Amino acid sequence: MDFLLNEQQEQIRDAIERVCAPFDDDYWLRKDREGGFPDDFHQALADAGWLGIAMPEEFGGAGLGISEAALMMHTIAATGAGLSGASAVHMNIFGLHPVVVFGTDEQKRRWLPPLIAGRDKACFGVTEPNAGLNTLKLKTRAERKGDHYVVHGQKVWISTAQVANKILLLARTKPVEECKGTEGLSLFYTDVDRSTMEIREIDKLGRKCVDSNQVFIDGLRIPVEDRIGEENKGFSYILHGLNPERILIAAEAVGLGRAALAKATRYANERVVFDRPIGQNQGIQHPLAQSWMQLESAHLMVQKAAFLYDRHLPCGAEANAAKYLGAEACAKACETAIFTHGGMGYAKEYHVERYMRESWIPRLAPVSPQLIMNFIAEKVLGLPKSY
Repeated sequence: MDFLLNEQQEQIRDAIERVCAPFDDDYWLRKDREGGFPDDFHQALADAGWLGIAMPEEFGGAGLGISEAALMMHTIAATGAGLSGASAVHMNIFGLHPVVVFGTDEQKRRWLPPLIAGRDKACFGVTEPNAGLNTLKLKTRAERKGDHYVVHGQKVWISTAQVANKILLLARTKPVEECKGTEGLSLFYTDVDRSTMEIREIDKLGRKCVDSNQVFIDGLRIPVEDRIGEENKGFSYILHGLNPERILIAAEAVGLGRAALAKATRYANERVVFDRPIGQNQGIQHPLAQSWMQLESAHLMVQKAAFLYDRHLPCGAEANAAKYLGAEACAKACETAIFTHGGMGYAKEYHVERYMRESWIPRLAPVSPQLIMNFIAEKVLGLPKSY
């Protein structure tokens, strides 16, 4: 494996940095205070052709791999956009992967071009308040009525539902007591119908400009042609998007951690106390050096996981490890950046407190660190299943 970026990847990094340049720290500070989806940022990436980086070329995408998509998401976060910027486009990059793999040609022609062009915004409707990560116990039901389904249920932590006009929805089409293994759930990509969907925004710790929501569904009609693949096979389709999602959020975490480290290093060089820059003190140097090493190590695991995925090789352990290591290194780097700034780290104008709040996202989502350790213990080390 070559650890250096090739010429194409360097061009991707440089191009993303140019697109992100107008959206500086002050822009994201304002969005953090005021809220409101960053439509101009989203559209800038769409206009430059980046929302389809991992989508097929025949539908308007770039046809590149998860390695390049991870580089893109890392670069966005590292510019200071953090998880706010990354989350604004995250769903575009991996979310419709089940459509790419299992959708019909008609569905791809209908759904992918408007998403890539930025005309459509999609949200991801899987998590439910009473099921959490136990996806096979989802209760939202979709009942077949001739040429359509009627959906009733509830979803939670659905990002961008306030602005989305499309939803990738996982719902039960067979009673759980009649199901064996992973069957019983079906996957749909359909319109957000606000006459049958009540969307309530969740007031949360950070990332104010990218909304998270509770969604209450009462009588949503979904045409049969909006179902992806076979009925009752939706869970197996969703699984194909799990490893790319973990890789991408790991890359975003490393990018955010590097943004925090850059801010802290700059401050340590500029801040003079007792007639010397504070960065001359080992009490400041060592935590920053540790953060650099931790972020570099996590980044290597991201690269390995993406390398394996793009070659259609097993990468579940590496993708989960990348997500865990990236999130932990990011959190530590953001905490260290606040300590480096001292009292000013607590002030919004220095931005690192925003970074710290956003660093909780990759630790919590899309899977907890504890479940990742369960996965590694069972699947890699061969230990008995604990739950």
